[in-house]
Amino acid sequence: LLAIKAEGPEHPALEQLARCEQLVNMLGETRRRRSPTQRTAEVALPDDDGKTHWYRVTCRTLASQDEAGATADRAAHGAVAVLTDITSQKIIQKRNAEFVSSVSHEMKAPLSSIRAYVELLVDGEAEDDATREEFLNVVNSQADRLQRLVDNLLNLARIEAGVVAVNKSALSVNELLQEAINVMQPAAEQKQITLTAEFSPLYLGVLADRDMLLQAAINLISNAVKYTRPGGSVTVRSRLHDQEIVFEVHDTGVGLSPEDCQRVFEKFYRVKKDSDMAAGTGLGLALVKHIVEDVHGGRIEVASQLGQGSTFQVILPGLAQLNA
Repeated sequence: LLAIKAEGPEHPALEQLARCEQLVNMLGETRRRRSPTQRTAEVALPDDDGKTHWYRVTCRTLASQDEAGATADRAAHGAVAVLTDITSQKIIQKRNAEFVSSVSHEMKAPLSSIRAYVELLVDGEAEDDATREEFLNVVNSQADRLQRLVDNLLNLARIEAGVVAVNKSALSVNELLQEAINVMQPAAEQKQITLTAEFSPLYLGVLADRDMLLQAAINLISNAVKYTRPGGSVTVRSRLHDQEIVFEVHDTGVGLSPEDCQRVFEKFYRVKKDSDMAAGTGLGLALVKHIVEDVHGGRIEVASQLGQGSTFQVILPGLAQLNA
């Protein structure tokens, strides 16, 4: 913590040991007090690797006492400092602040678009049915985008709190994936991205909560569309492998670094984006992981290279495997 070496002077002064001037000053000021004193502050100390750790420091006087036990009317005999590591709390606070900022931005964009097109309709700017239909389609698309964001927030909170109601039934993975593709097709077309399906001809049945698994599929496709540049492609595939149902979303997007691949499913984690890429909230993939692993007992994996695109693969127990 203070980088104190075992070798060295037997009783060195604190000033020779502590790397934090604020900590040294707190202890010195506390010792000079004539009455019992407690001081609290947050300080940052670097470790040997150069990483910063945050501590909550509480300093208290160690007062001298006479034989009767009364505190002497003079400067304190000494001071003691208790350091509590609050680095994880600081990280959470930072992520929460970034999350609030990100969600606010994500909500503001579709709301601004909806308001702009509604104002055009109210002002009579749409002079024919074709223009009105175009404006209303934009409003509908942006409303869907806003709804997906709200659904992500609510579903993730419910799953983590353990209060979500899970209603599982036998369903076709191919049909569910096609529905997810239909939902995301307008967004893909708007970015001039080719969104296609390559499904197994077999019936791929799973026991799943339809709404939740659909949400996971939509999130994966939405993520692929978001991080793929115009002219690229997103392919949704399905297959049977050793009685397990596998579906994956492959894109020709910007790709992920090895570090991003390790952390991309963490809540609030956002990949460092290029300037022309839209920022995410850090919730979509975290929700997918919860739905796949915690709710359905499956697995989710990612394979990616920077500049080469990404493939997110979901593996679920098939009906045959569950009935075996």
